[in-house]
Amino acid sequence: MTSLKILSGGAAQGLVASLAPQFKEQTGLAIEGEFGAVGAMAGKLRDGTPADIVVLTAAMIADLAKQTLVISDSISDIGLVETAVAVRAGDPGVSVPDAASLREVLLGADAIFVPDTRASTAGIHVAKVLQQLGIAEEVAARLKIFPNGATAMRQLAASDAIRPIGCTQSTEILNTAGVLLSGSLPRGCELATMYTAAVTSQAADPGHARDLIDLLSGADQRELRERAGFSGPK
Repeated sequence: MTSLKILSGGAAQGLVASLAPQFKEQTGLAIEGEFGAVGAMAGKLRDGTPADIVVLTAAMIADLAKQTLVISDSISDIGLVETAVAVRAGDPGVSVPDAASLREVLLGADAIFVPDTRASTAGIHVAKVLQQLGIAEEVAARLKIFPNGATAMRQLAASDAIRPIGCTQSTEILNTAGVLLSGSLPRGCELATMYTAAVTSQAADPGHARDLIDLLSGADQRELRERAGFSGPK
């Protein structure tokens, strides 16, 4: 065995990549797998895609534990991730201190880059916020929807729109060249999601899967998690 298999929400991709060299030095194993919308990744595990470890929202991990698809005593929180606003590098930043400001920014954008509004944590939330602000129909034609936040941010970076904006989880913004985090969603529209790791019940290497979880969630990696866009819990 030369690699540990992972299925993970896109929010954790940057953090996992930053720890991969240390994990390989400790274990001799590379980390391979898929990163994407959490709903899609949970679906892959349910459908039998081989994985040693999953990193998804805490709520999804709890559901998978009830279905005995992950090992309950391996579950460990990694940290909270905020949903935030992104701008293309070189564009002016935007200020969204309140819902009215957010509404104005979204209405002023000619393209709004977001992840899957049915399967991704941030995308589902963005769709709710647009409804909450009463502009869902008005901006529908401007929505640029992609399978996950990382792809949405890469497309924002490459966009030739005049006033593009993006909205996804802060970790995906920070991990994408060509875009900048411009601020978290304001009070009343905010979302902070706890991401959690667990060893799968069918793990081929549960021991090293636990080692990776310890690395992802350990107190000695707190600064690295914060740089990647996670806050708390340790």
